[in-house]
Amino acid sequence: MKNGFWTLLSKPQAGEDFFLPDLCSSVAVFTLVVLAELMVLVWVLAQPATAGFDWLQLAMASLFVQWIVLLSAALLCRLRPWMRRRPLGLAIACCYTVVVGLALLFTVVADWVLYQGMVGVPPLHGDQLLRHGLIALIMTSMLLRYFYLQQQWQLHNQAALQARLQSLQSRIRPHFLFNSLNSIVSLIGSQPHKAETAVLDLSDLFRANLADTEALATWGEEYRLCRGYLRIEQYRLGERLRIDWQLNDLPESLPMPLLTLQPLLENAILHGLQPSIQGGDIIVAGHYREGCVELLVSNSCPQQSEHRGASMALNNIRARLAALFGPAARVEAWQDGPRYFSRLVYPCRQPST
Repeated sequence: MKNGFWTLLSKPQAGEDFFLPDLCSSVAVFTLVVLAELMVLVWVLAQPATAGFDWLQLAMASLFVQWIVLLSAALLCRLRPWMRRRPLGLAIACCYTVVVGLALLFTVVADWVLYQGMVGVPPLHGDQLLRHGLIALIMTSMLLRYFYLQQQWQLHNQAALQARLQSLQSRIRPHFLFNSLNSIVSLIGSQPHKAETAVLDLSDLFRANLADTEALATWGEEYRLCRGYLRIEQYRLGERLRIDWQLNDLPESLPMPLLTLQPLLENAILHGLQPSIQGGDIIVAGHYREGCVELLVSNSCPQQSEHRGASMALNNIRARLAALFGPAARVEAWQDGPRYFSRLVYPCRQPST
């Protein structure tokens, strides 16, 4: 266990494993200033006072501490890239050196400023230097511990989110596997080229099903995946499947997780077209306006159909989009007469080219 601890201290902690947050951000600086002021307030309240609250002592202590906090944050902000490439133990020692060193330096400067007007060289108060150094050491240890726990909490949340996304994505498994294999077998003898294309399309679908849940793809990739899926279904359904794409206003570079549109197409075929002897048509319309992506899938379906069983896929897509794009993302579904509609909307920025 000791060997593991020393190994951890001797390894660089780059990326998300680095414990020190970005102290250049305004949120981090504001948090440090507030925490420092609360510490000063507690320290002043703990001092014995006979004539009421000492506002002058609060102002002087705040000025002293805030200078240390702000300069420490500025120095650690500049040193952070260097510390990320160094062993963890050296990075921690650097943090202690910066904060404790500035505390001792400002203690000497404060004595010199207060000693102005007197004759001679201001004396160095060893007990005061020791006290301020110990306070800085303790406060730095508490803050580093807080940063470490916060980092572990964030990593835990990210791991939990990734596991949740993986669980949701793993449920979106094509139900047509056996039908597709049967179609491929029937095509091998008569149309080997189509059989080869179907095998490649099927492998692309399952490769997407096993892809990294955190990595966003593009609409162009999802579109090609859906075209491959529909080719496989076309071999099985023939002229019973008719598709109309209306996607002129949807740039291919827009961010989109894989297997977002494909489950909606699968539901349209499974619950709408497949039960009908005559088959039916699917219309896919999409556009990108005012920073939002909108996809609308409509399909013909039997009048008595209620698309039972489609809610799980819709809930999975809704959960994935909400996890990746926030609460503004939504998925809706409704039936209007002989047609069933599914719509997904989520905000995103188009990558600059």
